[in-house]
Amino acid sequence: MKEAWVFLEKWSKTMVTTAIEGGADALVIPSEWESRVKELGRIPTVHEKGDLVPGKDVFFETLSSPEDEARIGRILHHAPVVLDTEPGATAQDAHSYPSRSWEVIPLENLVAQGARLLVPVYSLDEAVLALGILEKGVAGVVIHAQDPVSLGEMLSRVKGSGEQVPLETATIRQIRSSGFGDRVCVDTCTLMGEGEGMLVGNSSAFLFLVQAEAKENPYVAPRPFRVNAGPVHAYVRVPNGRTRYLSELEAGDPLLLVHARGTTQPATAGRIKIERRPLLLLHAESKSGHGSILLQNAETIRLTRPGGEALSVVQAQPGDAVLVATEEAGRHFGIRVSESIRER
Repeated sequence: MKEAWVFLEKWSKTMVTTAIEGGADALVIPSEWESRVKELGRIPTVHEKGDLVPGKDVFFETLSSPEDEARIGRILHHAPVVLDTEPGATAQDAHSYPSRSWEVIPLENLVAQGARLLVPVYSLDEAVLALGILEKGVAGVVIHAQDPVSLGEMLSRVKGSGEQVPLETATIRQIRSSGFGDRVCVDTCTLMGEGEGMLVGNSSAFLFLVQAEAKENPYVAPRPFRVNAGPVHAYVRVPNGRTRYLSELEAGDPLLLVHARGTTQPATAGRIKIERRPLLLLHAESKSGHGSILLQNAETIRLTRPGGEALSVVQAQPGDAVLVATEEAGRHFGIRVSESIRER
């Protein structure tokens, strides 16, 4: 998930509450506002006595030459960098809300390093541009907004900007019962619809789109916040291209919800429920490879057909087509790495 910090040069209770309610990750403010901000809500602050201290926890750097780019690249190896605006600066110091205070090409060079780089944005268009650099975008933005409406719009765009996950069609080759196991229900803080769920699988290189329990059933009430995701050992895709084991998830952890169209949205785990249940093992094959998944043997657990329709695992047959996400195998603590690895 992208970070959204908010830069405030004039005290405004409305702007602070808009930032907090909009999901801002931090406020860049003068130190004398600290207590006033904390009275309104819990949010990290950035100033010389704040939760994040410039020059120690984060570095504010200008980028106007190749030498600046090289210096920032070195800093990014060990700390996050915010471009351009010093904490406590005025709008005039930041060129009175310029059309843009950074160039794309130097940012591309820094974004390619995969580090935590944040850039100032003064409009929705700038935010969109920054989030799309080299397709992956910068790690986050520092929003300079002139009113609560524009601040809310930019926060909504940044915090709602999801990763695009390329999905492909795989064909089920085999289905069989596979004993009992500890399976994980992931209850999210978000309501999902048909065609939406989470990417899960026995291999991080071959993940199945397992739908939320959003479909009507004559015997069980829908639970559109829940994905009955698989056993404790399975991989699940989370934000920023990472994976985790289902057994690791806890309440409050960030999740990635994926739609059959490949669009995504961030979510938060509200509860993780592990129970012993009978399992089915499904093998599938796509043009990119093959993989498998273990799921509870129950009619409410559903994979996803290419058109987004739900396919119950108890009705699935060899030859059925389902949506999967594939990549080259190789993960180290959930981060993709290039190495020789085989998973069976």
